[in-house]
Amino acid sequence: MANTFKNKGLASIGTSFTTAYTCPSSTTSTIIGLTIANISSSSSITVGVRVYDSSAGAYYTIVNYAPILVGGSLVVVGGDQKIVLEASDTIQIYSSSNGNADAFISYLEQT
Repeated sequence: MANTFKNKGLASIGTSFTTAYTCPSSTTSTIIGLTIANISSSSSITVGVRVYDSSAGAYYTIVNYAPILVGGSLVVVGGDQKIVLEASDTIQIYSSSNGNADAFISYLEQT
């Protein structure tokens, strides 16, 4: 079983849910960090994060309408909290203000 640490950025998140990460087939992934930053210079935003569990065929909300002040960020996953994804599960993110949020995800893929 191979363990590989990886990361991925998502720039200018829109106002509808956008898939930030999809767990590949024959893989289990552990999300070890997920930070969303407000890149607007003039207004606060709210963000949401949800997980799609492909085996259940359902979405589960992690945060919804979470506020991020100008110049601030929100650590959705980090420290003691982790999220485990199975093959075809996804993490999706939205922002209340089109293009004013960036996200960065750190994860471990086990194949």
